[in-house]
Amino acid sequence: MPITIEEDPTFSGFNQAIIQNIINTVFEKEGYTIDNIALVFGNDDLLNSLKKEFFKKDHLTDVIAFRLNDYAEKNVEGEIYISVPRAKENAKSFKEPFAKEVGRLIIHGGLHLLNYDDETKEDKDTMTGKEEAYLKQCQWQNLIHE
Repeated sequence: MPITIEEDPTFSGFNQAIIQNIINTVFEKEGYTIDNIALVFGNDDLLNSLKKEFFKKDHLTDVIAFRLNDYAEKNVEGEIYISVPRAKENAKSFKEPFAKEVGRLIIHGGLHLLNYDDETKEDKDTMTGKEEAYLKQCQWQNLIHE
């Protein structure tokens, strides 16, 4: 169950063991296994270009996830892209630690790979509840090497 992590060199310092633990926790608790997950920490330009190309929307976003195999499969292949600048802004806006916000975005992206959606208020509430529950189970406090 490989999880590959790529970091933009200007945004390094993420604890890969903690990241893997977060992803594994979500997938295990949701009843899925990991075939191959790529997690990319990038900048606003990267995520904005993906948003434009694949979703036909031109605005900044904090996380994008792509499921690469069929949602019916329990063995997941996918990609999660996180904008580090958006995560920093979110943390500031929500008055939360940066590491916690990054953890939340990892969980959020993972849930999207498992076919969770956030298009309606009810769907958003479901995802937010799961994010909070999984954050309590993970060591997000050690996510960033200081």
